[in-house]
Amino acid sequence: MKPVIVVHGGAWAIPDALAEASVAGVKAAALAGIGVLKRGGRALDAVEDAVRKMEDDSVFDAGHGAVLNTDGEVELDAIIMEGETLAAGAVSSVRNIANPVSLARAVMEKTDHVMLTSQGANLFAESMGIPTLPTDSLVTEKERKEWEHYKNYSAGVEELFNSQWGNDTVGAVALDSFGNVACATSTGGIRNKMVGRVGDSPVIGSGGYADNRSGAVSCTGHGESILKVTLARLILFHMDQGRTASDAAGFSLRYMGERVKGGGGAIVVSPTGDWTATFTTERMAWAAIQEDLLYYGVHQSNMHTRVRLSVFI
Repeated sequence: MKPVIVVHGGAWAIPDALAEASVAGVKAAALAGIGVLKRGGRALDAVEDAVRKMEDDSVFDAGHGAVLNTDGEVELDAIIMEGETLAAGAVSSVRNIANPVSLARAVMEKTDHVMLTSQGANLFAESMGIPTLPTDSLVTEKERKEWEHYKNYSAGVEELFNSQWGNDTVGAVALDSFGNVACATSTGGIRNKMVGRVGDSPVIGSGGYADNRSGAVSCTGHGESILKVTLARLILFHMDQGRTASDAAGFSLRYMGERVKGGGGAIVVSPTGDWTATFTTERMAWAAIQEDLLYYGVHQSNMHTRVRLSVFI
């Protein structure tokens, strides 16, 4: 089986000022993930490493670079899942963890649960010896200024998402040489969200899903809309009916737009290596590597660049 990694940096109205940095970030994440796969690593390890790379990059809204809620606080969500046994772990509303995707993996591997939230997730992190850090260190000066500027802005969460000041999720899907798939999704949510708001990202079947029999999906976009249609599982349902990854993702995203008026995107990989990065928002930064070819793009027009790689990290 030829390994595949696909990553995204969020489907939203990415402004011109962030487009180049967003593409550079997803390319670096894809290289991190394929490096794991090229060394014979598992899809689960590859998606974790790829997402950690983006959580550490403040251009994205996950980990470092997280946006602030109405009280000016960080609340992070993440999920990770592997397709062989359907094992999954998730966390929501955690505040001082640089890499929530790794905390989600610890929930998957060290507990009998799928999701831990808020104080419970932080207590578990402490018991596992997972490092914490001051929440302020996750917030850029730019985000603090943006939050101060817009904190009294009267708008619903969907309007905030559609604006150019509404960062979004990161995610990765992978197929390894053993035929296993995995997904991971991580986010800081939407700026000025209500305290305690949880979107689709940590919810199994919505923000992500992985099953060796169907494929792996990581979703991004308007979280409330994604939750209503359980987007990740919907895409895999259509793949089970014989659609390609691209057709299944496109059909499901159009359905979400028609049914609940929500925009978003998804990255998908099938058990045979068929993959896609599809979105209905203005832009989505994404990158994929398959058979030593790196693909990447950001515009909705489906235009992308392809380059051949000779050296892997």
